[in-house]
Amino acid sequence: MKLLAKFTLIFASVFGICLAVVGYVAHRFLEENARSQVIQQARLMMETAGSARSYTNANVKPLLQDQQAHIRKFLPETVPAFAATESFNYLHTKYPDYTYKEATLNPTNLRDRAVDWEADVINTFRNRPATHELIGERPTPTGIALFLARPIAASPTACLECHDTPATAPPSLIRHYGSQHGFGWKLNEVVGAQIVSVPLAVPLQLAETGFRTLMIALGAIFLASLIALDLVIVLTISRPVSNLSRMADEISLGNLDAPELPVKGHDEVSVLAGSFNRMRRSLVQAMQLLEEH
Repeated sequence: MKLLAKFTLIFASVFGICLAVVGYVAHRFLEENARSQVIQQARLMMETAGSARSYTNANVKPLLQDQQAHIRKFLPETVPAFAATESFNYLHTKYPDYTYKEATLNPTNLRDRAVDWEADVINTFRNRPATHELIGERPTPTGIALFLARPIAASPTACLECHDTPATAPPSLIRHYGSQHGFGWKLNEVVGAQIVSVPLAVPLQLAETGFRTLMIALGAIFLASLIALDLVIVLTISRPVSNLSRMADEISLGNLDAPELPVKGHDEVSVLAGSFNRMRRSLVQAMQLLEEH
C-alpha cells in the first residue's frame, strides 16, 4: 500500500471515530434540548390555564353569582376550572395535539372524569404528598406526547362549598349536574390534577433536522480536511520521497549524471534530500578517482 493511501486510511479512521462520537453527543444534546423546550411549553400553558382560573375566581365569579342566584340557574362560567378548560379549548382547535384537562376522580361535570392514565397520575400525587409536579410521556394516536401535571387539592372555598355533600351544595348545581357524583370531597385531599399534554413530534423533528444539518456540515468539513491533508502529504512527503526513489534507481543503474534533488526548507525530508545529494556527489568523486588510477 502506498504511503498516501496509508495516511488517507489513518486520517479517515480517526475522523470517522471522531465524527461518530460528535454525532452521538450532538444527537443526545439536541433531543434533550427538544424535551426541555416541550416542558417549557407545557409549563407556559399550565400558567396560562392558572391565570384563567385566577381571573375567573377574582373577577368573573363575583359578577355572575348575583345573576345566578336571581335566575336560580347554575352558570358553569363561574367555575374557574370550567373557564380554564374552555379558554384552552380555543387553542386546542388550532393545535389539536395540545390538550389541557382538570382531570378529577369524582367530578360533577363528567367531561372532567379522569381516564385510566390520568387516574394513575392523580393517585401518584395522593401517594406522594411532597410531589407538586409530575412529568412523563404517554402514547397518542399521533405519536408520543409529554405531559406535565400538578395536583388539585380540595380547598374550603373554591371546592367544598360545592363538593362537600349534596345537601350543602347550591341547589342550582344539583339541578344542573344531579346529586349522584361530584360530592364527598375532603379538605386538602388531592381530588384531581391539572394536566397539560404537548406532542414531542414537532421539537423532535426540529432536533432531527438540526442533527442532519450538523452531520452534513461536519461531513463536508471532514472531506475538505482530508483532501487538504492529502495535498499536503503529496507536496511535502510523497512527491519528495518519490524523487528520492527515482534518483536512487538512476544511480543504481549507473546514471550518475542525474540532476540533484532540490532542497527547500529544513524539515526531515529536505535534510534527507540534502544528505542524498551529498552521497551522490561523494559517489561521483569516488568513481572519478577510480577512473584516474
